[in-house]
Amino acid sequence: MDTGKLEGILHFLKNAEQLKDTIRSSYTSKGRHESTAEHSWRLCLMAIVLEKEFPGISIEKLLKLCVVHDLGEALNGDISAVDQTGDINKGVEERKDLMELARPLPPELQKEILDLWDEYENAGSQEARLAKALDKLETLLQHTQGKNLGNIDYQFNMTYGKQYTDYDPVTCGLRAIIDIETKKRTE
Repeated sequence: MDTGKLEGILHFLKNAEQLKDTIRSSYTSKGRHESTAEHSWRLCLMAIVLEKEFPGISIEKLLKLCVVHDLGEALNGDISAVDQTGDINKGVEERKDLMELARPLPPELQKEILDLWDEYENAGSQEARLAKALDKLETLLQHTQGKNLGNIDYQFNMTYGKQYTDYDPVTCGLRAIIDIETKKRTE
């Protein structure tokens, strides 16, 4: 690989580092705001530990989707599901940011990352559908574990993402267990 391509890749990786400082609405169990990078890390871990439950899924593709799914948030942050309004199309804005972030990459890598993001966003494959389900489950799980400072709408969480989590017996089963913990938080 030539030096120009390597420099572009490093430039991209340096900019992607911003995801470590992109704060989400969730808190950790010790009361610190969670970063988007931390969310993505546990999402990947969920995919790994559940791999055997989904024998028809490509784990490589699933992990790529999980890593890329929130990458656009590195530039302008996360908009929590509760705060999304009709005025802003989160997907459109995130994709624009991802295109900007990926600009230094060689064209074939830009295309791969954008294609993965589009596949995730549109739930365009079995892997993307599972990635979306696990993404919602990771968020809900964090809300049940975190020292949340009154900013989590647990009633909202009871229906959040059900269109993604309830399609499969495994993700539906995980959802049921997490929902029990969520209900405890509403009492």
